[in-house]
Amino acid sequence: GREEPPLGLEAVAEEAAAASAGFRLTAVRREPAVRLQHGASGLEPLAWSEDHRVSVSTARSIAVLEQLSDVHSGGQDMVIHRTAVPAPAAACTLKVGPKKEVAECKEKFASSVDPTVSQMFMLDRVFNPEGKSLTPMRGFKYSSWSPLGCDANGRCLLAALTMDNRLTIHANLNRLQWVQLVDLTELYGERLLEASYRLCKADTPCGELGDFPEFQRRHSMQAPVRMEWSGICTTQQVKHNNECRDVGSVLLAVLFENGNIAVWQFQLPFLGKESITSCNTIESGIGSPSVLSWWEYEHSNRKMSGLIVGSAYGPVKIIPVNLKAVKGYFTLRQPVVLWQEMDQLPVHSIKCIPLYHPYQKCSCSLVVAARGPYVFWCLLLISKAGLNVHNSHVTGLHSLPIVSMTADKQNGTVYTCSSDGKVRQLIPIFTDVALKFEHQLIKLSEVFGCVRTHGIAVSPCGAYLAVITTEGMANGLHPVSKNYQVQFVTLKTFEEAAAQLLESSVQNLFRQVDLTDLVRWKILKDKHIPQFLQEALDKKIESCGSTYFWRFKLFLLRILYQSMQKAPSEVTWKPSHEDAKILISDSPGMGSTEDDQEEGTSKQASKQSLGDTGKGVDIDDTAEDSLHQSSDAGGREPMVEKLLEIQAQIEAVEMHLTREHMKRVLGEVYLHTWITENTSIPTRGVCDFLMSDDGYDDRTARVLIGHILKKMNKQTFPEHCSLCKEILPFTDRKQAVCSNGHIWLRCFLTYQSCQSLVYRRCLLHDSIARHPTPEDPEWIKRLLQGPCTFCDSPVF
Repeated sequence: GREEPPLGLEAVAEEAAAASAGFRLTAVRREPAVRLQHGASGLEPLAWSEDHRVSVSTARSIAVLEQLSDVHSGGQDMVIHRTAVPAPAAACTLKVGPKKEVAECKEKFASSVDPTVSQMFMLDRVFNPEGKSLTPMRGFKYSSWSPLGCDANGRCLLAALTMDNRLTIHANLNRLQWVQLVDLTELYGERLLEASYRLCKADTPCGELGDFPEFQRRHSMQAPVRMEWSGICTTQQVKHNNECRDVGSVLLAVLFENGNIAVWQFQLPFLGKESITSCNTIESGIGSPSVLSWWEYEHSNRKMSGLIVGSAYGPVKIIPVNLKAVKGYFTLRQPVVLWQEMDQLPVHSIKCIPLYHPYQKCSCSLVVAARGPYVFWCLLLISKAGLNVHNSHVTGLHSLPIVSMTADKQNGTVYTCSSDGKVRQLIPIFTDVALKFEHQLIKLSEVFGCVRTHGIAVSPCGAYLAVITTEGMANGLHPVSKNYQVQFVTLKTFEEAAAQLLESSVQNLFRQVDLTDLVRWKILKDKHIPQFLQEALDKKIESCGSTYFWRFKLFLLRILYQSMQKAPSEVTWKPSHEDAKILISDSPGMGSTEDDQEEGTSKQASKQSLGDTGKGVDIDDTAEDSLHQSSDAGGREPMVEKLLEIQAQIEAVEMHLTREHMKRVLGEVYLHTWITENTSIPTRGVCDFLMSDDGYDDRTARVLIGHILKKMNKQTFPEHCSLCKEILPFTDRKQAVCSNGHIWLRCFLTYQSCQSLVYRRCLLHDSIARHPTPEDPEWIKRLLQGPCTFCDSPVF
């Protein structure tokens, strides 16, 4: 239980790493720490999705922590939205035959006079998941996130594997509740039952279920070990009129105990059982498989794929995957052995990172695997001579086995950790022949105190490291109880995050929430936008017409506005008792007339609405509140002027983004309609809104509007209020008000008034959008699938 002192070689390596000044990483703690209700379970219990959700496998559920970069919150802590995927109440029983026959076989094996049969049967948790004399198998073994764009909202799906071998796929469609879409263990068991537990018809007939080896074989061929998602690929679908259309699909590879791999193909968006396209089973030939990863390689516009499988005995190899009906994909002709030694070092984790080779001037793949306390790496490169494989081990990293490994796929940086709270950062550096790693030690004890670590995960853009920790030893004694926490450490500085956002190839703020959160934290602390960032952003806006930089500017202004808000002195949800007493007093001595009471009521209502600092608060309301607070304090006119100036800049940037999106909508209207009737888009109103401002001189917009008005031929097709049938004028981009005072909010994607009780909101509650209807043409449905025009977040 006592920590081993560092070896002499390790101490020298630590000093050498610390000596290189340009290589030093300063890890800073990021609040808050999230306490888990149950202990972490399984291998690699932590995973970070592309849409910024952290899944934590625990003994009772999968805790999901969603990171938000909230522009409506003035607090400096990370904003985390927390949900959970509960574990099923009933134990999973694998289908190996008819229920009556299975029950008889279990009773026969349990009471067998042969101890090698009875003990193996009673102690095997695959045969006995419900426990009986043993503790029941509760909790999750592993979780894996799909790529972005797989569920109905265009976000990530979660594949969850329980301790008792149930593999399910879940989606978070309404942000509060997780829904199970399909149980793959049950479906695969039905497929095996129909095929008489043979992979192909040429296989020899299976034995009797009463034979213990056959009983074991049927269980091992459907007990999952790991599962991993591929990238999104394109398949061709033939329509009824024999036309071909491209359809997105994703693959889920499931590794079983006997070494077989089931590759499920799902059509996107994945809605459930009806979205399953196919399921093929591959024999890997690896005994005691332990880990799985996808190998996806692109060379000369040709995409190759395969599955990297690791064994508990040491070997690692790539298995070819033949992808039928997938455009542009090719596969290996035969398996490629990356490591063949049976050295009894189990492969715990595998990461495959696509990189660009600066010397060979081509793309390559870096495969990194954790084997005991060592890191095995393999560089795969396709040249004219064929597939080149370079491999080696990195030693001297940890004195204890590696418990978790994660990788930043943008720059190839790998992070490993052992249970003693030590994290290593490995940076690959290319050489003429292959590559080498420079590494340094991150002591979490310097950030969190003495802790033990159970898992790590790096954020999609490499800004944060999430760590599962418990209390470490104190005075040579272990803690009496363990409190599992998910804590966050910064891996980048504000300057690095800002530079990455400015040079981003993604150009989507939502995809880079971890970077924007670092920028938000800096501005809230300093209460100003650094000069270098303002100047660089203004240059980008002048030189490049992309609206991404305008949205980035809007984000910075909103955060700056929040940083100057006065913090509420009272808890905003508590009622004001003093005002309540004034309202109910009718004594003439108090001097309260009926008019005074009405005025007091309105003041209290406005105070409560303005005090609400939630995400739905309008900017104008918060501005008015802050101005009142500032003016009451006296002598704060400069702050009032500053807030008014920032508010004016925010409104100007929002108007620019609105006009740019209106141009896009009008362009779609012009391309897809003969005349602009029945399109559910107020075309005439949008045109008049754009032309109403004399200061707005955009030649592109004027030419486009001229063509559309010519096509409309003086027809207006006005919108009508569904309550009183009056015309809804287009005077405001956010709402529509009829002559009788009925107010309807406008969809920010199509600018139609949302005249239904159900509509959608973007993730940060910036805007609302209507639901698509069956009558909508494809181009309008495509418009409604777009993200928020102000913050890039998806719409629910």
